[in-house]
Amino acid sequence: MYTIATYQYETLQVSATDDILTVTINRPKKKNAMSFKVIEELIAVAGRISKDKTIRAVILNGAEGTFCAGIDLGDLNHPKNQAFALWELIKPWQSSFQRVCLVWRDVPVPVIAVLEGYCVGAGLQLALACDIRISHPDCKLSIMEAKWGLVPDMGLTQSGFGVVRADILKELAMTARTVNAEEGKELGLVSHCSDTPLEQAQQLAAEFSERSPDAVLASKRVINAMFEQSAMTLYIEKVWQLKMMFGRNRKLALRKAKQASTVFGKRQFR
Repeated sequence: MYTIATYQYETLQVSATDDILTVTINRPKKKNAMSFKVIEELIAVAGRISKDKTIRAVILNGAEGTFCAGIDLGDLNHPKNQAFALWELIKPWQSSFQRVCLVWRDVPVPVIAVLEGYCVGAGLQLALACDIRISHPDCKLSIMEAKWGLVPDMGLTQSGFGVVRADILKELAMTARTVNAEEGKELGLVSHCSDTPLEQAQQLAAEFSERSPDAVLASKRVINAMFEQSAMTLYIEKVWQLKMMFGRNRKLALRKAKQASTVFGKRQFR
């Protein structure tokens, strides 16, 4: 029995077979949207993986055919959580919103994201922080924050760097356009497309487990080091998100999402 799988999780399913751990976001009624509890539990399980030297690879997926439909806006906007969310943006070190994604870059084993259904907003930022992304061709992907008058602030400056070209990342972030996995593969968002992405992920994880675990770890560390960014980039994410949240055009963006004729005001910032 693997110790990690014996813990009780409210929003995750965790299982292990042949030293390969599968972590499933389990909120299918919410399309596996990332609630505060999901954030807490994903960070916790990643910490446990880092301490367990028997685990050789991790598969991260979502229950019932959807990876993650973004942040749970109902949870985020609930009055009881607003003070905590504001503190996460104000504090000078890495926020929990950034940590839940970037922690998978720190895990000392390869992490494979299995993408199905929707992988948008927070979900896509989480997937980009994984080492490999295997997607069903019909999966929908989007950096969706601009639709709500916000900016990606969950570590995109680090997880996207070296994975997606800067011009492509800008275009996707600025337009909030949704693409399918086939186009996502051409753009660099997706590593592989497969009609059976979980099976392909399991095969790849088994292949990793045939190699020296130290060599696999070393490969992950040295290649990640090629694209290390200053912590200042994460601080800039948070500063701009605060500007967006309290800016004039934020309310108009929310209105435009329901009423296309809404017109934005002049640019507020420089």
